[in-house]
Amino acid sequence: MSAPDRPADPLRGIGLMVLAMALLSVTDLSIKQAAKLLPIGQVQLGLALGGTLLVSLYVRATGARLMDRRALHPMVIWRNILELLASIGLVVGTALVPLSVFAAIMQTAPLVVTVGAAFLLKEQVGLRRWMAVAAGIVGMLLVIRPGTSDITWAALIAVFGVVMLALRDLVTRLSPADIPATALSAWGFAATIPGGLVMLAITGDRPVFDAAGFAWLGVMIVVTSVGYVAITTAMRVAPAAIVSPFRYARLVFTMGLGILVLGERPDPLTLLGAAIICAAGLYTFFRERQLARANAFHPAPARVNPSPTEQGDAP
Repeated sequence: MSAPDRPADPLRGIGLMVLAMALLSVTDLSIKQAAKLLPIGQVQLGLALGGTLLVSLYVRATGARLMDRRALHPMVIWRNILELLASIGLVVGTALVPLSVFAAIMQTAPLVVTVGAAFLLKEQVGLRRWMAVAAGIVGMLLVIRPGTSDITWAALIAVFGVVMLALRDLVTRLSPADIPATALSAWGFAATIPGGLVMLAITGDRPVFDAAGFAWLGVMIVVTSVGYVAITTAMRVAPAAIVSPFRYARLVFTMGLGILVLGERPDPLTLLGAAIICAAGLYTFFRERQLARANAFHPAPARVNPSPTEQGDAP
């Protein structure tokens, strides 16, 4: 049976997506713990090198090509640049911001994608979705509280990383459709390697050889790579409309690890902001699905691109 003919398996897809979010929350914890023992640039470089190796092996196992002319397509190159910038912002943000705060910031990505799709791809965004985006921004402001916290600058770096991540997802939609998502992700991982080198050069830090630090690096590389495979598989065995909302489980897992492992105690405003962000993102997603179903019965000729939540790209 060919891949497109395989029947959907919603329960398996949901289980894989929840597993992926749990694994990626361990990635967040591992980055924070490794950054206590190693320079942040070294953490970035280790994740980039290890992730590139493991994902490349997975790509080869699926039969896709790594050496491909299409890697030089302008949209692929732009995607790799945005991947590099996103990785720097997210690694620095994870290392310096409390996990509970970082987890909430990460959930704003779908809202940023909605804004980008409206302005860059000229997609129609109705009043209700704009209101959801505005609510999400309010939620984020409750979380980071600009000007009132010593961690604001680091939180803004994390926000920068999320914006770059959202732009990466938008550019992915403009990349050649015949390029496997696995190959795109392998190239993206490889593009983040210079980020670690640049960060080491800017900070002037020398690589540190610490057994515990390297152990956290190993955990980070493995769980990130396995989490990516789980997401890719989830998007293939079940419709995006079913599995994508479970991406928000990462907020629960990451915040939980921050509380249980690091002893963080999110204050009421952080929890309220996280809840608003989550609700706004979920509403945006379900509204897009509702519109997609309506368009299936009454097609709109002007709309040719899939909605942001129909993408099966890696996080």
